[in-house]
Amino acid sequence: MARPLRIEYPGAWYHAMNRGAQRQAIYADDTDREKFVELLGELGERFGLEVHAWCLMGNHYHVMVRTAEVGLSRAMRHLNGVYTQYFNRRHRRDG
Repeated sequence: MARPLRIEYPGAWYHAMNRGAQRQAIYADDTDREKFVELLGELGERFGLEVHAWCLMGNHYHVMVRTAEVGLSRAMRHLNGVYTQYFNRRHRRDG
């Protein structure tokens, strides 16, 4: 069963999270964590997303954000996609 559609509107607050495939680690070291936080910081300029809090765990992350415009789905897809590409290139992985 698919999850219900997310209601998006300007000024809304969201708690978003994502977990690594098969609950595997998504950061190998501090360099990976720094890159993730850097990408997280870019979401404001690109998508008008205000990042108010984040928590990086070993195999997942949590973020608390507020949207200035509708676009949470695009912003999260960008964050997850760009970070995954970076991680796979850096650690010579695929998938």
